[in-house]
Amino acid sequence: MLRTFTTSKIRPCVSLDGLWCMTANDREWQVYVPGCRETVPGLENYRGVSVYERTVEAEGNLLFTFSGVSHTARICLDGIELGCHEGAYTSFSVLAADVKPGEHRLTVEVDNSFGEASALSIPNDYMTYGGITRSCRMEKIGSAYLSHLQLIPYKSGEDWMLEVRVRLNGASGITSSEVVCILEGTERILGEASVGAGMQKEFRGRFPVRSPRIYTPENPAFTYVQCVLRDNGKDIDDLIERTGLRTIRAEGTKILFNDQPVRIRGFNRHEDHGLFGSSLPPAAMVQDLQLIRDLGGNAIRTSHYPNDPYFLDLCDEMGILVWEESHARGLSEEQMHHPLFLRQSRQCIEEMILRDSSHPCIFIWGLLNECASCADSCRPIYQELIGLIRSLDPSRPVTYATCYPGSEVTGEKPETVKKGFSDGDQCLDLCDVVSFNSYPGWYHNAPCKEYLEKVRTWARQHGGENKPYIVSEIGAGAIYGFRSRTNDKWSEERQADLLQEQLEAIVSDEDTCGVFIWQFADCRVSSECFYGRPRTMNNKGILDEYRRPKLAADNVRNVLPNMK
Repeated sequence: MLRTFTTSKIRPCVSLDGLWCMTANDREWQVYVPGCRETVPGLENYRGVSVYERTVEAEGNLLFTFSGVSHTARICLDGIELGCHEGAYTSFSVLAADVKPGEHRLTVEVDNSFGEASALSIPNDYMTYGGITRSCRMEKIGSAYLSHLQLIPYKSGEDWMLEVRVRLNGASGITSSEVVCILEGTERILGEASVGAGMQKEFRGRFPVRSPRIYTPENPAFTYVQCVLRDNGKDIDDLIERTGLRTIRAEGTKILFNDQPVRIRGFNRHEDHGLFGSSLPPAAMVQDLQLIRDLGGNAIRTSHYPNDPYFLDLCDEMGILVWEESHARGLSEEQMHHPLFLRQSRQCIEEMILRDSSHPCIFIWGLLNECASCADSCRPIYQELIGLIRSLDPSRPVTYATCYPGSEVTGEKPETVKKGFSDGDQCLDLCDVVSFNSYPGWYHNAPCKEYLEKVRTWARQHGGENKPYIVSEIGAGAIYGFRSRTNDKWSEERQADLLQEQLEAIVSDEDTCGVFIWQFADCRVSSECFYGRPRTMNNKGILDEYRRPKLAADNVRNVLPNMK
């Protein structure tokens, strides 16, 4: 279940989803992949190394692709290391060349422990699960193969164009090949090249779409492209990708989708479920999207990391807009200067955009949620990473969610502002869309409408002038089933009343072009996290972790659709 559609007609492909043998904590289990180790009885709180093993019967050049391993992976075949990967939320592939016929032992060593080897995977306000958490597969390829097929639609005057990018990789020997792009049944040559083992070459081309079918959330129409690798007239490899013909841009204070203003009615959603952890099966993914639609939503923010590519395919098909976010949340100045932070952040951003840029549902890229945007020394980091996103994909706006308005808004100014820090966010001028996380009535004892107006006004005066403005988080907590006539904290009544007041203030404010409610469903947090959340959960979900609605769900369903 890597994708919802066929991605190759030539490569023999075997799904590696199913039962594996896993060893952890000096015990052995049979486990299902994809799955979270924490769902295994006895391993609910295990953090550390586990080893997954299974046999595969194959020969030749084998490409193993993993959609997600949390968070560090080491892949071996018959005891020989094929490759390593850091990062739980992006896909990666490793190659085994010239494998002899027969049965072979595939081993995946997984580590979700925290330490200096990872700057991004830290104790946080969400759970860093362990395991092979997303689907994986084995493909047989020839001496060369294609990868990273990206489709970027754009308009030239009144005509639709498609930029096609694809990479040619050498697996074994020297191969001279022609790369062909097939669009609307017409072949176009992207180029020719010779590659040896370990070599890579990128091809790009721009082609008109003669019979365009426009993508809209109401009518999600797709345009498919097949890239073929041809050697002496024989097709030896191919990749298939799809996109939707639509434009997205920030213009003034509006976000324009196909040149029409759109107001975002969204939910922050963690990949987390009371039964499955972060490894939601397709039926649970679809149910989440159905519930979001039923609550009046038209968008999801993938807080705070890239999501499963299968889930993004479903968003494409169901017309749900997506703010996809690179992995990083709540990092301090010191953490952003970790010696591995920039390298691992660049890697995550590059892998996210190379994998996901064809998805028409993604309307904006996000990064660095609530990180140290007040620190003078971190502004160059914001500048570099935002610039990296734009260089990889100039077709979408870029934003980051901040929670740092000036003290004249919060009324919480310290006696002195620490040297090297500004009184409020100082990077808003770098992004295309300004996004603020605000919790009036929950964290800030202030009337909702007044507080939200103050934050938006402050943002406009400090780098966000004439830019779209989104409330990227807003909400309140409640424990499912806790009722209180006196609206006590953590009661469903208090959450419902507060969310209604917050949303009514946003819906009536035409200068706010979007909102993402925090959050769709309760999620588990790392037990090492300093927040001390009740139940070791972030309880601000409109639904609980099993998708049971709290009282707030009815208020959201009644108010949110009015934001048009």
